[in-house]
Amino acid sequence: MKVMKFGGTSVGTPARMKEVTRLITKSNEQTFVVLSAMSGTTNSLVEISNYLYKKNPEGANEIINRLEDKYFRHIDELYSTQEWKEKTREFLVDEFRYLRSFTKELFTSFEEKCIVAQGEIISTNMVTNYMKEIGVNVTLLSALDFMRTDKNSEPDPTYIREKLNALLEEHNGSTVYITQGFICRNAYGETDNLQRGGSDYTASLIGAAIGAEEIQIWTDIDGMHNNDPRVVDKTAPVHHLHFEEAAELAYFGAKILHPTCVQPAKFAGVPVRLLNTMDPEAEGTLISNSTEHGKIKAVAAKDNITAIKIKSSRMLLATGFLRKVFEIFESYQTPIDMVCTSEVGVSMSIDNVSHLNEIVDELKKYGTVTVDNNMCIVCVVGDLDWSNVGFETLTMEAMKDIPVRMISYGGSNYNISFLIKECDKKRALQSLSDTLFNK
Repeated sequence: MKVMKFGGTSVGTPARMKEVTRLITKSNEQTFVVLSAMSGTTNSLVEISNYLYKKNPEGANEIINRLEDKYFRHIDELYSTQEWKEKTREFLVDEFRYLRSFTKELFTSFEEKCIVAQGEIISTNMVTNYMKEIGVNVTLLSALDFMRTDKNSEPDPTYIREKLNALLEEHNGSTVYITQGFICRNAYGETDNLQRGGSDYTASLIGAAIGAEEIQIWTDIDGMHNNDPRVVDKTAPVHHLHFEEAAELAYFGAKILHPTCVQPAKFAGVPVRLLNTMDPEAEGTLISNSTEHGKIKAVAAKDNITAIKIKSSRMLLATGFLRKVFEIFESYQTPIDMVCTSEVGVSMSIDNVSHLNEIVDELKKYGTVTVDNNMCIVCVVGDLDWSNVGFETLTMEAMKDIPVRMISYGGSNYNISFLIKECDKKRALQSLSDTLFNK
């Protein structure tokens, strides 16, 4: 069985829903489908919640009415028979009655998560009804029946595997199974969400739980590119990535994937393929545990970085200095991206500056502190093991005209990172593309 996940843009209109159905059913293989909410719906549901937090039920009802009208107009576009038009209309009437019920009671964060979950519930019911209308053997499984997080808000893989496989056994024989992305229950049985990675995370967890042959993530672009197409000319899709390479690219700015969402698939050995619903014949990007040795794959950039340098003669030959420095960042729950050290100083980069002033005040106890704002991390990803002679020289050659604040190499076999000014980002990315890929 393969897992196919479709994002909000892919199911954003009745026409897109029909195209998604065609993609799902064209192989006639048993398939597990994960759907996001229709594009724009989650934003509207969050807006409804914001009005309710502000004790403005009139504002909430206005957004509910607007959303309801949008969905009712989709019915005639999506369905051709009166039977399924009426069934879907009845379902939507119940859904929007449920949303309006929140305008009459005390509103909390629990109610907000119940409201936001309705986007995925609506899209999966509408697509399931359409599939039934055209004769597909389809079963809708509620994610709330098997997707659960533990007391640390992390997915509970044992619970997910046991519950999901029991449901599949109960509904054995269906050609297509559909469920909601993003939503789940927490350890206390309340409606919640997976936060990091959303629907992609759902697909990865399901693929690992059922031992899928492949997880397909369908978006509106044809896989991960070897550079940022919004900034750089002549980019191209990367055909194959190791899971670690994909995670590095995702962490350092490639927005197509969240860095943590493919971890369940990686540990289960299930390959992930990134595909384009707008161009289904495109090859896309395959992510697996195999490595293409001796090859630079892609470049990514992460903006809004702040560099902090602490210089102290007390660091010379001292033990415990770095521990004290890192404990300050830990106490303010501020992750560090890059670290470079010398005998009398250490430089670090962060992207969360919410506690920057407090961190700098604490660091001043141990040395002289310098802060550089408006920085950017440029990351070169591939099989960059130190035995691949010349790769670091090639990347340095591309960066020869760019002022570099820090360089990180050796912490991973998969990346070389440069800290530069944001104003030099476009020039750096283009130079790396020209040197590494376009020659």
